[in-house]
Amino acid sequence: MTRSPSSRSWLRASLCLLLAFALGGAAMPASAEDAPSRKAFRVCKDPNNPPFTDARGEGFEDKIAALFAAKLGLPVETYTFPQRLGFVRNTLRYKLPGKDYPCDIVMGVPADFGQLLPTKPYYRSTYVLVIAPGKGLDGVRSEEDFLALPPDKLAGLKIAVFDRSPGSAWLARHNLVDSGVPYKTMNPNPDEVPGELIARDLASGAIDVAVMWGPIGSYTVRQAKDIALRVVPLASEPGVKFDYEMAMGVRFGEKAWKQQIETLIEENQAEIANILKQYGVPLITQPVVLPLASPELVRQAAVSR
Repeated sequence: MTRSPSSRSWLRASLCLLLAFALGGAAMPASAEDAPSRKAFRVCKDPNNPPFTDARGEGFEDKIAALFAAKLGLPVETYTFPQRLGFVRNTLRYKLPGKDYPCDIVMGVPADFGQLLPTKPYYRSTYVLVIAPGKGLDGVRSEEDFLALPPDKLAGLKIAVFDRSPGSAWLARHNLVDSGVPYKTMNPNPDEVPGELIARDLASGAIDVAVMWGPIGSYTVRQAKDIALRVVPLASEPGVKFDYEMAMGVRFGEKAWKQQIETLIEENQAEIANILKQYGVPLITQPVVLPLASPELVRQAAVSR
C-alpha cells in the first residue's frame, strides 16, 4: 500500500499453509464461505499510485494481478479508492448489508501489515538515495561514498525526506537533520504523485537528494525527462530499517484464498521477478539482521503511499 516504503504511499502474519491447490486444474476450497467460486480476480487498488497501480493497469502490481488472473483463467476486475488512511476499510473490508465485498485482494502490503491477512512475501526492497547531477555528487556510487563527503558539503545539501519514514531516522543518526527538507507522506491531493513531485523538485534545484522507498525512487528517475538522476541503494543499520518484505493481502478468515495466492507466488516467481525488473525495483535477497526501528515506519512510508 506498494507506495514507497514514502510511498504516497505509502508501504507491509503468519504464513500458515492449510491446503494445497492444484492451480493448473480445479482448486478445491476449504469451504464455500472461505473460498467461494470466483468469476473474476477482483483487485482493490489506488487508480493513481504509480509505479504500483494506475487507472490504465500499467503499474507493476497491475501486471502481477493480470498474470495471476490469467493463471486462474479469470478476468481482472478492480475497485478503486485513493490509498490513504482507511484504504483497507473502504475497499477490502467494505461491505454493505446484503451486498458482496467489492474486491478480494490488495496486491502490495508490508508482510506484517495488521489490517488484513498477509500472504507470504513476494519481494523485498529497500530505500534509496535519488541524486541529482551537477551537485558535486557525481562520484557518489554508494551510501558510504555519500556519508564520506566533507562535513561542509553534506551540511550544504538539501535532502528530501518523507515524514515518519526511515529517512528521518537516518538523517538524525548521521547528524544531517539540518539538511533535511520534509515532504508529506500522505498528500491531501490524491492526484499528486510523490515520484513526480520529487522529480520536479530535483530538476528545479529545490532539492539535491531524496531518500525514497526503492520502487518509487526508480519511478522518479524514469519520470525525470530532462535530468539524469541516479539511484543509490541504502542499507539497514542499527536504529534505521530500510529494507522491507512486501506481500499481498486478503480478508481475515479467508485462509484458503490466501493459500491459493501463495501457491501462485511460489509457482510464478520467475515471472514476478521479471516484472519487478522491468520497473527497476531494487531487490534484496538477503535481509540485514540488526536491532532495527519499528516496521510501523514503512507502513506510513510505503503503504500509505
